[in-house]
Amino acid sequence: MEINLNRVDYVQVGVTSQKTMRLLPALGKKATQKVAIADEDGILTCFGMKKGEAVPVFKTLPGEKISRMDLGGAAGTPQEKIFVCSGSQVRGFTKKGKQFLTFDANLTESINAMYVSGADLFVCASYIYNHYCDCKDQDYYLSGDKINDIVSLSSENLARSVPVLACQDRVLRVLQGSELAYEVEVPGQPSVLECYNKDGGDDVLYGTTDGKIGLIQIGESEASTKWEIDNDKKKGGILCLDTYDITGDGVNDILVGRDDGTVTIYGFDSSTNEPTLRFEHALSESVTSIQGGCVGKESYDEVLTATYTGWVTGLTTEPQKAEVGAGDEVRMSKEIQSKVEALRGELEQLQVKVQLGREQYQQTSQSKTAVSVVPAFSINDKFTLCQDDASYSLTLEVQTAIDNLLLQSDVPIDLLNVDNNSAVVSFSECDSEQPNGNFLLATYRCQANTTRLELKVRSIEGQYGTLQAYVTHRLQPKTCQVRQYHIKPLSLHQRAHSIDQDRPMNRLSLVGQFSFAEIHSWVVFCLPEVPEKTPAGDSVTFYFLNTFLGTQLQTTYSKGEAHFKSDNISTISILSDVLSKEATKRKINLNVSYDINDDSVNHTLKMIHPKLEYQLVLARKVQLIDALKELQLHEGNTDFLISEYRSILEESDSLLEEYKRQPAHLERLYGMITDLYIDKFKFKGQNVKAKVSSLLEILDSYDLNSLLDFFSEA
Repeated sequence: MEINLNRVDYVQVGVTSQKTMRLLPALGKKATQKVAIADEDGILTCFGMKKGEAVPVFKTLPGEKISRMDLGGAAGTPQEKIFVCSGSQVRGFTKKGKQFLTFDANLTESINAMYVSGADLFVCASYIYNHYCDCKDQDYYLSGDKINDIVSLSSENLARSVPVLACQDRVLRVLQGSELAYEVEVPGQPSVLECYNKDGGDDVLYGTTDGKIGLIQIGESEASTKWEIDNDKKKGGILCLDTYDITGDGVNDILVGRDDGTVTIYGFDSSTNEPTLRFEHALSESVTSIQGGCVGKESYDEVLTATYTGWVTGLTTEPQKAEVGAGDEVRMSKEIQSKVEALRGELEQLQVKVQLGREQYQQTSQSKTAVSVVPAFSINDKFTLCQDDASYSLTLEVQTAIDNLLLQSDVPIDLLNVDNNSAVVSFSECDSEQPNGNFLLATYRCQANTTRLELKVRSIEGQYGTLQAYVTHRLQPKTCQVRQYHIKPLSLHQRAHSIDQDRPMNRLSLVGQFSFAEIHSWVVFCLPEVPEKTPAGDSVTFYFLNTFLGTQLQTTYSKGEAHFKSDNISTISILSDVLSKEATKRKINLNVSYDINDDSVNHTLKMIHPKLEYQLVLARKVQLIDALKELQLHEGNTDFLISEYRSILEESDSLLEEYKRQPAHLERLYGMITDLYIDKFKFKGQNVKAKVSSLLEILDSYDLNSLLDFFSEA
C-alpha cells in the first residue's frame, strides 16, 4: 500500500543537533499535538498549530548548546515533561514552559546522549555512562569505545530495566547495573537507537552511519536479530528513527531520517514480518529528528521532521488540493489570500530590518572605533570510510549557502564522481616535489542556495598526511573556515568483529620500552576507527578488514610488546615502517622481528585477480566504444557485428559512467601488485625495483598464472 503525503513547512529555529525535537502527547484522540524543539543557540521552543499558523506556547532564553531532548513523567501518567541537556547539565520544563529541574551530572565531558524513564535518568558522555534515580547516583560504566546513543528497555520479559548503549565499534552493549551483561554485534557503526514499542517492550531499533537499519530483541542473557534492512540504494547514514502507524493498518511503521535529507517510511505486509519501503521524500539537508503524530490539523496524521538548519517540516496525510465545490473554493481562496497578505507584511518588515542593519553596519564600519566583526557560521562535517567502494565520503553542511570549497591534500588521493553533486570543479597545478608540496588542489564552485556538499576521495595505503577543506560562505563580509582530515597509513582498513584465522598469515612483533598508552597512540595514528582513549586492562586486540582488497589484520598489544598478523605482506611492511619511525621520534629502541609466509603472497594475488580482471575487461570495452560507434554510423546498423560488440554498444553509456566514476582504479591495482612484489623481496633483503618494468609488461598482457610464476622467481 502506497502512502500519499504532502509537505508543509511550519517554522525555522536555529541549527539543531540529533534528536532534539519531540511531540508532546495529545490531549484527546486525533487532537493536534504541541511541538518542542531545541537548537544549538540553547533556545527551547514549544509551539502548536492554529488555523495554519504556528502559535508559540513558550520560548526560553539563549544559552549553552542543547545536544539532546527527551520526554518524561511519572510512570502511568502522560510523558509531557521536557528534558534537555546542555554541557553536563540536565534541565526539566513543564509543557507550559516552567523550569522545575536543574541537575548537574558533574561529568568532565558534555552529555551527548540521554534517555528518561520515570524517575530514572540515563546520560552518556563520549565513553562514560551514568544512571541516576531521583537525581541520585545509581550506576556507572566506562565503555571501550565512543557511545553514540542510549535507550533503556522495560517489559514483562525483563526482570529489570535494561540500558542499551550504541557504541562506535559496531556493537550494542547491554548493561546490568554497572556491569556489561553482553554485547550484540551489528553490521555498521550504530548512530541511533529507538524503542520499537513506546509503551514498553524488549525490541530495540538501531540505525547505522552507513544507512542500515535493524530490529533486535533484547533478552536477559542474549539477544536475537529479528530483521535487517541493507542500504542497497546507497542512501545516507541514519540520524533519527521513530515508530508510528502512519498507514492506519494497526501496525507501527518505521520512520527514518538520514543525513542526506532522505525521509523513508517502512511498513509491514500482513503476509510477512519483513519491513517494506512505503514512502520516500528528499529534503535538501540532513534530518536531525523525526516524529509521527498529528500537528497541522485534527484527525490528519503526519511525519514531522527537523533539519540541520532548524526547519520544522511536516509530511501530512491532509490533502492539499481537495476536490471541493464552488462555495468552498471561495472560502479557501480567502484563507490563502489572508495568508499571502500576512507573509507579504512579514517580508516587508524583514526588508526594513535588513536595511536598518546595513545602514548601521556602514556607520560603525566607517567610524574610528570600528572593530572588524567576522560572521560566525556552523559547519556539520563528516569524513567516513565507505565499505562498498573503499572510498572516503566527505560531507559538508553549512547553515547558510556555500560559495566555494577549496580542497588541498599533501598526499596522493583520487577524487571520485558523486551523482548528486552539482558544484563545478576545477583543478590547479601542484608541485608535489617541493617541501610541504601539494598533491591536490581542487576548487568547487557551488550553485546558489547550496548548503550541503558531498565529495568522495580514495587514498593510497602507505601514503599518509592531511586533507584540508576551506569552506567559504555567501554572507558579507566573506569568511572561510578550515576543516582538517587525517589520511592514515592504513586508511582503507575498517574495524571488524573477527577474522579468518585459516588464511596464510605474516607476523610482525615489536618489543621495546614503550608504555601501553604509547603503543596505543601509534595504532591510532596508523589505523581508522580505533578509540583515542587508551583501553582499560593490560592488553587489547583489534581486528580489521581492508575494504579495497578484502585482506585482514589483527593487532594485539600491551606494555612493551605488540604483535600484528595479516595475510597481506604490504600491510605488515607499512606498519613496520611507520611504527619504527614513530618509535625513533620518541627515541625508543625497538626489537623488530618478522615471520613471513610466502603462501600469503599468492593468496593476496588471487584476491586481487577478480578485481583486476574486471577492470581490464572494462578498460578494453571502453576503448572499443568510439570505434564501434564510428562503424555503426558508417554502416547504418549493427547487424554485422558479433553479439559481444553489439552488447558493448548497447551498454556504452553505463560502461562510460562506471569508468568515469572510478578513475585510476586500474593504476591503483597495478600499484598494489608492484608494492606487493617489492615488499616480498624486501623482507628477504633483496632490492627488485629494477624488475618492476618486467612486472608491468606482464600486467599489460595479464594472465594470473604468468603473474604467479613471476612472483615465485628469485
